[in-house]
Amino acid sequence: MAKPKKTAAKAKEFAFEKGDFVVYPTHGVGRVIDIEAKEIAGHKLDLFVISFEQERMMLRVPVAKAKISGLRKLSSRKIMESALVTLKGRSRVSRAMWNRRAQEYEAKINSGDPVSIAEVVRDLHRNAGQPDQSYSERQIYEAALDRLARELAAVERIDKDLATQKLNSVLQKVA
Repeated sequence: MAKPKKTAAKAKEFAFEKGDFVVYPTHGVGRVIDIEAKEIAGHKLDLFVISFEQERMMLRVPVAKAKISGLRKLSSRKIMESALVTLKGRSRVSRAMWNRRAQEYEAKINSGDPVSIAEVVRDLHRNAGQPDQSYSERQIYEAALDRLARELAAVERIDKDLATQKLNSVLQKVA
C-alpha cells in the first residue's frame, strides 16, 4: 500500500500531469507527454517531458526548475479575451530605431504572456493600403501571430488555422 501513497503524493507535488497543455515562454504551447525520473551526473531528477508538435521538438524540464523557467498552464479564457481586446486597440509604435524595437518585440514574444504577444501582433499588423513590412518585421509579426494562435487554439480547443482566422478577423475589424 505504500506505493500508491507515494505516487499520489508525487502527483500532487507536480504542477502538471501527463496530457496537460503547457506554455514554455520561448517555445509556446506544448503537451506534457511524460514525467520521468533520470539520474544525471549522480543526481536523481524528475523531469517533465514536453512535446512541441509545431517544432517537432521534445523538451525536458526539471520539475524543481519548472516555475523558475516560466513553464505555466494555458491561459484562462479571461486572459485570452484580454489579449483579443488588446488586438482591437490602437497600435503603439515607438519612434526608437528598428533594432531596438525588434529586441523589445522579441522579449515580449519570449515572455510567453498572451497580452504582450497580442501587443506585438497589433503593433506590427499591416492592412491593405499601408506600407509593406520589412523582412524582419514580417518575421517577428508571423512569429507573434503563430504563438498567439497556438495558445488560442489550445484554450478554445480548436484548430490552429481556425484560431489564426479568428485573430485575423479581429485585426480586420479594427481597420
